[in-house]
Amino acid sequence: MFFEGFALTHVDVPAGRLRLRHGGSGPPLLLLHGDPETHAMWHAVAPALARRFTVICPDLRGHGGSFRPAPSPDRAAYAKAEMARDMAELMTVLGHDRFQLAGHDRGAQVAHRMTLDFPQRIERVAVLDIVPMLEQLERADMTFAFSHYDGFWFGQTHPKPESLVTTAPDTWFRTPDGRRGTKFFHPEALADYLTNGRSPEAIASLCEDYRAALAIDLERDRLSRAEGKRVQCPLLALWGAKGQIGGWYDPLALWRVYCDGPVTGGPVQAGHYLAEEAPGEVVDWFERFFV
Repeated sequence: MFFEGFALTHVDVPAGRLRLRHGGSGPPLLLLHGDPETHAMWHAVAPALARRFTVICPDLRGHGGSFRPAPSPDRAAYAKAEMARDMAELMTVLGHDRFQLAGHDRGAQVAHRMTLDFPQRIERVAVLDIVPMLEQLERADMTFAFSHYDGFWFGQTHPKPESLVTTAPDTWFRTPDGRRGTKFFHPEALADYLTNGRSPEAIASLCEDYRAALAIDLERDRLSRAEGKRVQCPLLALWGAKGQIGGWYDPLALWRVYCDGPVTGGPVQAGHYLAEEAPGEVVDWFERFFV
């Protein structure tokens, strides 16, 4: 079954309404999705973890069934700091002052920002298939640009990139780009990604997310580095053995530069979408890492 034992609901935070699934019992564990996915990416991981944890899987602002701020010149509404604040406020509404946290791709960027902005609330954090975004952008070369061309394309001024995706959103999503295929996506998860990614508003939100990453997020990451802000809690870094992160970087070494707490982790036999390609391995890592 799809998310067996989980309830699908909506919760209001000060900035807007968030869609989420939650289930299980035990210590709270917040799971943040990547892009262009929704909370549905955790469908094979969350039910297994729910045997030991209270698992919360929300859609980030601008994604899935959550609220979508309108595009703005300063990109501020899609800053990872704002997404981090949404998640912290969500956990407050749900009654969880301290919690554990995991994120994939875009969700891992939000998780990283949460550890810097709300260090007293995060007990442990796991980041999937990403190194600190500041490192990726400052080390970017031609190979990176060709592989992640979509990030630079979507980062162009509104509404130029939206006009391309809006003409054929399903074709764009289903076309392999070196990281993405659709063969390993659960039919219900894929339907959710496509349903929530076809509207012009959803596509504009996707592009604003990328614009923020190349502008306000980059500025804030540099400021945090200059101020000496570092991850204080234990961090688990996982990456796809069939993907690019492990080939381009030494993920554990890079994360240790940004952490005062212990850093552990390793490769998973998957490409970019670890939780959907190799959910059993991800669950095994999580059960050993999270307390």
